[in-house]
Amino acid sequence: MEAALATCTVPSPRILKPKPRFRCSLSNPKPINSLTFKSSPPSKPNLFTTAVSSSPTVTPTNSPPESEPGSDSSSEKFDWYANWYPVMPICDLDKKVPHGKRVMGIDVVVWWDRNESQWKVMDDTCPHRLAPLSDGRIDQWGRLQCVYHGWCFNGSGDCKLIPQAPPDGPPVHTFKQACVAVYPSTVQHEILWFWPNSDPKYKNVLETNKPPYIPELEDPSFTKLMANRDIPYGYDVLVENLMDPAHVPYAHYGLMRIGKPKEKVDREGGKPLEITVKRLDNEGFFARQEWGYANFIAPCVYRASTEPLREQDKDSVTSASSEKAPLAKRKLSLIFICIPVSPGRSRLIWTFPRDFGVAIDKIVPRWVFHIGQNKILDSDLHLLHVEERKILERGPENWQKACFIPTKSDALVVTFRRWFNKYSGAQVDWRGKFSPSLLPPTPPREQLFDRYWSHVENCSSCKKAHKYLNAFEVMLQIASVALIGVMAVTKQTAMSNVARSVVVVAAVLSFAASKWLSHFIYKTFHYHDYNHALV
Repeated sequence: MEAALATCTVPSPRILKPKPRFRCSLSNPKPINSLTFKSSPPSKPNLFTTAVSSSPTVTPTNSPPESEPGSDSSSEKFDWYANWYPVMPICDLDKKVPHGKRVMGIDVVVWWDRNESQWKVMDDTCPHRLAPLSDGRIDQWGRLQCVYHGWCFNGSGDCKLIPQAPPDGPPVHTFKQACVAVYPSTVQHEILWFWPNSDPKYKNVLETNKPPYIPELEDPSFTKLMANRDIPYGYDVLVENLMDPAHVPYAHYGLMRIGKPKEKVDREGGKPLEITVKRLDNEGFFARQEWGYANFIAPCVYRASTEPLREQDKDSVTSASSEKAPLAKRKLSLIFICIPVSPGRSRLIWTFPRDFGVAIDKIVPRWVFHIGQNKILDSDLHLLHVEERKILERGPENWQKACFIPTKSDALVVTFRRWFNKYSGAQVDWRGKFSPSLLPPTPPREQLFDRYWSHVENCSSCKKAHKYLNAFEVMLQIASVALIGVMAVTKQTAMSNVARSVVVVAAVLSFAASKWLSHFIYKTFHYHDYNHALV
């Protein structure tokens, strides 16, 4: 997925086999059973390799995996509610309207407080009758208004107006029950982040705890267009897919150019991959790939780069990366930010900072790049949607038992699953909001692959392009009818045969262009299927 992206209502819920729910502070789940890989030891004692040798001896075992050198052997659990979470890129937020989003199962309303010149993240619930504030509006005084009964709130969550309250009565708008919970929030890397705890003691949490810092996103010499999309499968499946380079030639075949191996064993050109992982701990892990470096910053950020991600990574460059050293002059990173939304739902924000071809991004509108990137996301969407259900049926904690993983290409995926199991009990901590054995039902294919509500409506560039292209389509249709009408009402003697032919051709071309544009709009902004058997 990472290489691929860089190059270019519902019925009753489906009940799957229930599994024990992980509770962050009370349970101590057993580690997953693993496959024991026999391979030659790494050259440095501080590295551990989750991969196997080129000729592996794979032995299933029922014993828990051994602690790898360089990994954190403590039993400290990951606190999902002591981290910053991205909400949306700033470029895709409209200051004129409130936006409703769900992150970690929390429904929030995002709006621009012009009185404080800040983005605010608040509970998306009016305290009056629990109506969603995201369906409201920002009034002439810059307050967030609930359009159900007109209650108004400032950026601190204080109720400033209850229209139904008598002016000579008690000031009920000042009561604590009339306030809305406000979450700490900040803008970093042109992305709005929030802290998922509205307790007042976290009001100044930014002073001691900041969102993950990604240097490329602050470097003015890099271009960094962003995009976002809601994904119809869960957080863990999204993360592991983005970490899996081996699926790119197959799941995304025909969508991008990739390096060809010296000897092709099949049409797609799959090949063995060298991946070494080190320093697995509660905060994530680092890895070395053939083309560069990667790290996972728990819980949301997966970053791959042609450049070493830390100074200490420079001391052990593999032969494969040494051969590609000249490419370091052109710096490229792949940044994927994976957001847990709810079981079976996630959100992806991506950007590919690079220090070359910068002028292209200034000329070509953002939505043009999204055409290919959305097609790549679609090409394995159904595979992952179904895979998630199969994982849940077998139990996420049994992932490594259920899957046969004999090659090095899955090293990053295996390491993420180890992290997910060891530090989070193979579950996102939803704090009782959802049952871990329930996933949303699988919708019809056209709804599953929907682009408009999952992306276009949430992307300012695509939304604007969709609006203008639709208007242009209507103009072409009007022009076609008008040209035919002009020819029909004009006397034959008043228009030469050549002129009449020109008018007819123009009318036909306008109509044909409108039909082509209609098809383009539908496939680009609404639904584009991908059939692997036909590519």
